Amino acid sequence: MSPKKRARHYWLMKSEPDKYPFSALESEPSGKTMWDGVRNYQARNMMRDEMKVGDGVLFYHSNAKPPGIRGLAEIVTEGYTDQSAFDPDDAHFDPKSDPEKPRWVHVDISAIAPFNELISLQALKDNPRLDGMEVIRKGSRLSVQPVSEREWGEVLKMAGYKGKTSL
Repeated sequence: MSPKKRARHYWLMKSEPDKYPFSALESEPSGKTMWDGVRNYQARNMMRDEMKVGDGVLFYHSNAKPPGIRGLAEIVTEGYTDQSAFDPDDAHFDPKSDPEKPRWVHVDISAIAPFNELISLQALKDNPRLDGMEVIRKGSRLSVQPVSEREWGEVLKMAGYKGKTSL
């Protein structure tokens, strides 16, 4: 008997556009980037334990005017050790992280496509079909968040996106 295939999962990942915009992901020479520097245990656990190759990503510009979803990406590697934790010259250095038992992980993502227009946080809040979406909950600040299949589909409709949703 073959193992049951896991259903595709969906995520929202936040980046500040002045630090790493969606356009930078699109122009990566390797076609992908490490999603490193996550220093929240809940987000780390999702990256380490739940994200799998082929999962979909809504790329969200945070700390922007306005904040919102800029495009689609995909998980292209499962979680692996975030080496920046061991580099004292790196902004994400963690002196308590041990190379023998790493505390932090990251995944690699690759761009699928930008949206023609940013889907603003306000537009997400104004859509009653997205009630309960993590990013619109008051006080929700995680940089990595799960997205339901229903929410994923609704966001794609809002974007008018009809293209390919995986590489």
